[in-house]
Amino acid sequence: MQGRQMERYTGTAMVLRWLIAMHASLLRVFVALFLSLASVLALAQAWPSKPIRWIVPFPAGGSTDIATRPVAERLRQVFGQSGIVENRTGAAGHIGMEYVAKSAPDGYTVLVGTDGMTSAPHLYSNLGFDPRRDFLPVTQLSRQPVLLAVHPSLGVGSVAELVALAKRKPGIAYATSGAGSPQHIVAEWFASIAGIALTHVPYKGGGQAITDLLGGQVQLASLGSSPLIPHYRSGKVKVLAQSTRVRASGLEQVPTYEQADIKNLVVEQWLGVFLPAATPKEILTRLNAEIVKALADPAIRANYLQAALEPVGNTPEQFAKVVRDDYERYGLLVRDLKIKID
Repeated sequence: MQGRQMERYTGTAMVLRWLIAMHASLLRVFVALFLSLASVLALAQAWPSKPIRWIVPFPAGGSTDIATRPVAERLRQVFGQSGIVENRTGAAGHIGMEYVAKSAPDGYTVLVGTDGMTSAPHLYSNLGFDPRRDFLPVTQLSRQPVLLAVHPSLGVGSVAELVALAKRKPGIAYATSGAGSPQHIVAEWFASIAGIALTHVPYKGGGQAITDLLGGQVQLASLGSSPLIPHYRSGKVKVLAQSTRVRASGLEQVPTYEQADIKNLVVEQWLGVFLPAATPKEILTRLNAEIVKALADPAIRANYLQAALEPVGNTPEQFAKVVRDDYERYGLLVRDLKIKID
């Protein structure tokens, strides 16, 4: 009898010790989670406590650079911290994009990317980043057309005249801001629909391409609107078509591709802000709110519209959908047009 009682006591003691151990283990987990949450909240509340670096993966003078600088300056005023715009260029923008993807997720390294992020995975097998996995979309800064521009020496004043010339003289060279860019894809799409052959000359950014277009070293270009607008207005280049569904502000005299009888060619190029994945949501939310406010400012809106950039300023969820949709769309275009990057 005493033996059985002793066994019961021993069993009860073991259960109690097990429960105590489990309780201590759970307590440690809860404490760790609490401390982790507290540190994240503290980081978000203190942010920003030092300068924010805005990584533009293309040279100064292009659309991405033009759109970034007024927003970075406005947030400098709001946060009381410097906003450093850094043009980290090369490899069609991939160097700057990969740099941000691998940066600390602390809110101090921000990428201003383009829709080229969504076409790149379909063209390059060794990218150092995945646009859907390695970034948090913050907000879309703008949408803009891709423009088809010519040097006056080419001697054409319309898309129809360019098509006729290209059929007589196949292989006319055209410039873009980089291989695999949406500008490249739009030009190849145009050539496919028109039944002509063009020769691609990729540059390391729109600014450099425009320099050669102005000098006549290349007579045809497919580029973003912002850096081209001043030269279009001065008459140094002609703009034959724009890729959006409706004519952009400042380009009311330029037909869309569809209006120039290049049916179904509609592309809205975009610029947007991204953070490295795993950045605390509190930082994402605050950065989104301040950028959206900046884009609503009349002075910044006027600055954008002057460059044929339509300000957007949407939520992270809305911008994430734009990224997903364009990833799928560019995948289909790259496949159908058989675009390959050497």
